[in-house]
Amino acid sequence: MAKALRSTEEQPTVQRILSDQLTPHIGDTVRIAGWVHRRRLLKSVAFLIVRDAAGLAQVVVTDPAVRATVEALSEETVVEVVGTVVANATAPAGVELTDPTVRPLGPPAVPPPFDLYRPALTASLPTQLDNAPVALRHPTRSAALRISAAAVAGFRSALDARRFVEIHTPKVVASSTESGANVFALDWFGRPAYLAQSPQFYKQLMVGVFERVYEVGPVFRAEPHDTVRHLAQYTSLDAELGFVTDHRDVMAVLRDTIAGMLDAVGDRAGGALASLGVELPAVPARIPAVHFTEALRIAGAPADEPDLAPAHERALGEWARREHGSDFVFVTGYPMAKRPFYTHPDPARPGHSNGFDLLFRGLELVTGGQRLHRHADYLAALAARGEPVEPYAGYVDAFRHGLPPHGGFAIGLERFVARLVGAANVREVTAFPRDLHRLTP
Repeated sequence: MAKALRSTEEQPTVQRILSDQLTPHIGDTVRIAGWVHRRRLLKSVAFLIVRDAAGLAQVVVTDPAVRATVEALSEETVVEVVGTVVANATAPAGVELTDPTVRPLGPPAVPPPFDLYRPALTASLPTQLDNAPVALRHPTRSAALRISAAAVAGFRSALDARRFVEIHTPKVVASSTESGANVFALDWFGRPAYLAQSPQFYKQLMVGVFERVYEVGPVFRAEPHDTVRHLAQYTSLDAELGFVTDHRDVMAVLRDTIAGMLDAVGDRAGGALASLGVELPAVPARIPAVHFTEALRIAGAPADEPDLAPAHERALGEWARREHGSDFVFVTGYPMAKRPFYTHPDPARPGHSNGFDLLFRGLELVTGGQRLHRHADYLAALAARGEPVEPYAGYVDAFRHGLPPHGGFAIGLERFVARLVGAANVREVTAFPRDLHRLTP
């Protein structure tokens, strides 16, 4: 019987482990792999810091041949290291690798235009965004993305526990959801179409199927804003629930969802929070709420102001902190003129809505409310705004077949994370932001 041929490359005999798994292996020979984070070349010893998905590992090099290999490496070169785990209180995680062999797993890397080993990225934000594939490797940038992932997991978990069903809706639509001036138009096989501004219409219709639904997905806003809080594409965490009495039922679910998101961030991204020096805020059992008219008074705005400006939101955030010890505050009863046509009016004050915003540390984080649920009310609402029914026919006709009183909300993920970690710009917590000026990388 012919002897099996051996591979031209020897396969490693030691299974790879991550940097945060080294401590239980003190005295053992292990294999790690990652990126060259930093080299410190001293006279009698060299230190190689390897970065992987879990953190940093220190490798001590004394052998002249291995040192020559390390000296030839550049930062961000991908390497594999086999060595003995030794306790050392001054090393990352209290352990280090000694007597190593070091093998590059690719050609020497071209170093990025900034030092990733420094505690903070000193490059300007535009430079970081231009070089996002490597800037995101910095622990502060990747920590924000870990927090984002944990927040999404918490959103899903909180709603799953309340018998919501996750749905996936089209991102190319035949009509706009909010305003025709704020959509990205495209050619859909010779027919006009648009990138979806939100899953609003579809999540309402799916209440007729599952009663409670949610979605995590991108939304697109062709708004020419060039601010630290706006993106042309962002991630929206949407939920919609049926058989509500009014918007207050929606607010109660939102409160529990936010609490669940923060719990998940604490459980799943505690290391990321610690690395950024972030403490999680407490969510009150009952988040304070003020009517829009009262919010204007608190913010010192004119009584006929149709909406809250950023300065008003900041004033309300300070008020909630001062008067209620809360980082969160609901503003209810926004004027109907500033809400979409599907918003349910306040029966007691028809000029105002059963809609709300949730402010987080003085910034609008969530928009939500009760929706219309009767077909005749949709016809009347569109007529009152001088809008034709035809562009919305597929949506509006569904209400002829019976939908319960319902409402929902949408959380902007990037705003949530930015506010949580204290980032000055949502682009700092977005992997590859899309805005008025940026389509790459």
